[in-house]
Amino acid sequence: MYFRYWQRNVSFQSLSLQSFSPRRFNTTEAIPPVALENEEKQYAPKIQQLVKDISQLTLLEVADLNELLKKTLKIADTPMMAVGAVASSAKPKDEEAEASEAKQEKVNFNVKLTKFDDSKKVALIKEVKNVVPGLNLVQAKKFVESLPQLVKTDVPKEEAEKLKAALEAVGATVVLD
Repeated sequence: MYFRYWQRNVSFQSLSLQSFSPRRFNTTEAIPPVALENEEKQYAPKIQQLVKDISQLTLLEVADLNELLKKTLKIADTPMMAVGAVASSAKPKDEEAEASEAKQEKVNFNVKLTKFDDSKKVALIKEVKNVVPGLNLVQAKKFVESLPQLVKTDVPKEEAEKLKAALEAVGATVVLD
């Protein structure tokens, strides 16, 4: 039944050989040429306009844009712990600065998870999920399985002690640096 309907409504005169020519399906014009190592990459006008628009935003507008993109694209906030470690190791210190730091009482601590009891792994994963903002259960499981890990950085002494007690209650070995 469908075939007969199609036969009646198609006019073969409207079809031409030109509509089936290989030139019609040639897509090399739409694909930009590959940039060589010596040449500067050419970006699409759409991308250039986006960069131009974003560069004119204020910091507050950029923060709002960042938040909206995370919500729209469903990107979870992940802790950026490695950045702090890299930044602190990049600064060379002289002997006088080290001596003065040793004299001062340490105010902020890094909470580092080093080991855990295998029998209490599930409880530890749930606790890590609750403690570290932006982690779901899968991310918390990967976090726990790839020890040693920094749970939180630069936290006050009281908060670090509470966090250490909470993690040790569920079978973790925690070190405060």
